[in-house]
Amino acid sequence: MKVFLDLMWFFKQEKKAYISGIILLLFVAMLQLVPPKVVGIVVDSIKNDELTAQTLIMWVGLLVVVALMMYVLRYYWRIMIFGSAVKLSKLLRNRLYQHFTNMSQYFYQKKRVGDLMAHATNDLQAIQQTAGAGVLTFVDSLATGGFVIIAMATTISWKLTLISLIPMPFMALLTSWYGTLLHKRFHKAQEAFSSLNDKTQESVPGIKVIKTFGQEKEDIEDFRRQSEDVVQKNISVARVDSLFDPTISIIVGISFFLSIAFGSRYVIIGELTIGQLISFTTYLGLLIWPMLAFGWLFNIVERGRASYDRVSALLAEEIEIKDDKTGINEVPSGDIEYKIEEFAYPGEQETLLKDIHFNLERGETLGIVGKTGAGKTTLLKLLIREFEGFKGEILFAVQPINRYKIEKLREAIGYVPQEHFLFSATVAENIAFTRPDADAEEIYAAAKLANIHEDILEFTDGYKTVVGERGVSLSGGQKQRISIARALLMNPEVLILDDSLSAVDAKTEEAILTSLRGERAGKTTVITAHRLSAIQHANLILVLDEGKMVQRGTHEDLMAEEGWYKNMYLRQQLEELVEHGG
Repeated sequence: MKVFLDLMWFFKQEKKAYISGIILLLFVAMLQLVPPKVVGIVVDSIKNDELTAQTLIMWVGLLVVVALMMYVLRYYWRIMIFGSAVKLSKLLRNRLYQHFTNMSQYFYQKKRVGDLMAHATNDLQAIQQTAGAGVLTFVDSLATGGFVIIAMATTISWKLTLISLIPMPFMALLTSWYGTLLHKRFHKAQEAFSSLNDKTQESVPGIKVIKTFGQEKEDIEDFRRQSEDVVQKNISVARVDSLFDPTISIIVGISFFLSIAFGSRYVIIGELTIGQLISFTTYLGLLIWPMLAFGWLFNIVERGRASYDRVSALLAEEIEIKDDKTGINEVPSGDIEYKIEEFAYPGEQETLLKDIHFNLERGETLGIVGKTGAGKTTLLKLLIREFEGFKGEILFAVQPINRYKIEKLREAIGYVPQEHFLFSATVAENIAFTRPDADAEEIYAAAKLANIHEDILEFTDGYKTVVGERGVSLSGGQKQRISIARALLMNPEVLILDDSLSAVDAKTEEAILTSLRGERAGKTTVITAHRLSAIQHANLILVLDEGKMVQRGTHEDLMAEEGWYKNMYLRQQLEELVEHGG
């Protein structure tokens, strides 16, 4: 029952609803004692030839009133207890989602998306069951069972009550053992479901790649194998779960046998009347539900406990990137200065950046080039605080970037990543994601700057065209330019284009860059690229190799010296010349 202690914070928060619901449950449990007693009295009245029509109507009327009262009370306790359980699910779901949004990129490198989805669906459903049906079952089984036993012992026979309860300790021991097994197996079943969820989440968006390489059979077989694993682990849970009812039925059967055997003897010797024995066996029938509920309770509680442990472990993951409580609560604007001595990803020994020192004045353009894996993207992600833990500092408007509130820092930066993510919404909604209050003219202006306006007008529904999940219906170049338009709509102090022109042709690239130079005069732009024509106009160009700056200067400076930049630029010029038939 440890999960109830773990959830005590919520029970205290919703104490009015839970206390009211429990009180109503107790009233229902007490009212359940009336019908068996009435039946016993009526039977004895018939046996003694004392029953009259008026007396019978009185007892039937009492039973009708009790039934109506139980109907109304059951309605209201369900609203109070089950309603509170739904609130718990909502609260935990919101906490999880907020926690996900606060976590850094490193968190998502460690965790699988399908696993996180399973936490927010399956696990929360099991916890909700614990706070609803679990509380109900716990209170109802104890209250009903307790009241019935007290009524049996005090109004009929305490000796017969003790005899009928002899098998109960065995039931308690067995159900406790079943509960321990259930907890272990359900935890494994949830992990298997998370893996299957992750597999599905990967395969559906990647179906084009799967079909392109003809891997449908292999992917289906992998899914079948994981699905079979989920089935087997859930069957393992069901095997334990299925032991509860037979065990309890056997215990109840033994109790009935003892009650009838010894009860009949007491009737013969005159210690009990026939009506009292009938009332006793009817009360014993009422004990069947608490006993069955007790087994069901272990099932619910152990599932909820396993799920709550999983969710709690996830919520306990520390947020790596935190706000300074006394941080600057304004959007930065000014020069950017890098003073990085060394940086490695969390938990890894390999140094990714080393000795990076440069100053970028406000309004200038910075170009960053180098081989794949040279550290270009990592350098930019440090500026937007996706990673921390480096030796040195990055200054923005003379202040270290970690002195600014994260929200304010990122308001100053429009970031267009290498992997463009579009939502399953209209083109206009995707562009307006950074500024939902933007009007149509502002959206059109941003699209024109990104050289995507004419393409959008040719779509089936223009700006109202739904692009599909992750922009699946668009080409790579179209997704890139919509992502650029989304960043431009912010009109950020710093615009970062992280290899964001790779999918467009040279003519389109030149048109976009020309628009940016005219529109963003006085504001800072950072561009990483493999095609050097994208950054040759920059005020400062950095050449990175294995995380170090091997060259720096303007295009003219770098062309005047032998090195990677000059060799790559001449090679690209030659390739372009050959492509055009030169």
